[in-house]
Amino acid sequence: MKLGKIERIDDLHSVWPHEAHDFTKWLSQDENLALLGDAIGTNIVLEERESAVGSFSVDLFATEEGTSRRIIIENQLEDTDHDHLGKIITYASGKDAEIIIWIVKRARDEHRQAIEWLNQHTDEKLGFFLVEIELWKIGESLPAPKFSIVERPNDWAKTMKATDGLSETKKLQLEFWQAFCDYAFQKTDFSKTFSRRKAQAQHWYDLSIGSSSCHISLTANTQKKRIGAEIYITENKALFEHMKNNQENIEKELGVTLVWRTATKACRILAQENGDIKADQAKWPVYFDWFCDMATRLRTIAKKYDT
Repeated sequence: MKLGKIERIDDLHSVWPHEAHDFTKWLSQDENLALLGDAIGTNIVLEERESAVGSFSVDLFATEEGTSRRIIIENQLEDTDHDHLGKIITYASGKDAEIIIWIVKRARDEHRQAIEWLNQHTDEKLGFFLVEIELWKIGESLPAPKFSIVERPNDWAKTMKATDGLSETKKLQLEFWQAFCDYAFQKTDFSKTFSRRKAQAQHWYDLSIGSSSCHISLTANTQKKRIGAEIYITENKALFEHMKNNQENIEKELGVTLVWRTATKACRILAQENGDIKADQAKWPVYFDWFCDMATRLRTIAKKYDT
């Protein structure tokens, strides 16, 4: 059997001659932002290319799907330098960004250490990513891009920092969702369907389904001793009414009676179960299995009617 040899293409400009006109334009395409999103663990929605920041402009301005957290992406098809390090801080401030991504050909040690330091000393809401872009090919094949993460937010350190001053309930919520993530995203089917997000000290955990109209939200109510999974519809009453008109079919397909709630901006289609996350941690895996199953089935429903 004859096998090919994997070769790295060192000259990035042989594929993208001009950083702004070629690489940034290429990266701004949905399928390529998806590659980057897969590497860093989030879903990126482009808002604007060459987005103004005062008299300057950031290469790409985007948001995180499902949360609308602001993202800036600065590209550098060369080794890192002080100028671009200053730029990402300036752009992050100007755009009030929470996710900052610096894509480079090669990360110098001093700049890698600078990004590591920023992740350790900034608020837990901020995340700095230093990413090397690589090109590979096998024989005469087309070049294939690969995003390699050099530095990323230290979630463990920031989580420990974030627990300072939290109430016992908030600490329980944080522990519960962290445990859910560790449990659920080890499941192949679930991890292929949903992208993992950072657990927070709150009563809900959101899952993107690739739509700007709605997402799946998992809930744990410690007061009412209930767990829930819902389709959370943001400012799209037409979608809610469309689904409400098909309530009988949807509930029959799911095999559960749903709670249908409307508000000024958001609407919710909710499945609930009894569940006391505080009283009996031994039952957490049972709750996690219910979340995984119901989230997957609600996603199918949402995809079916959100057309």
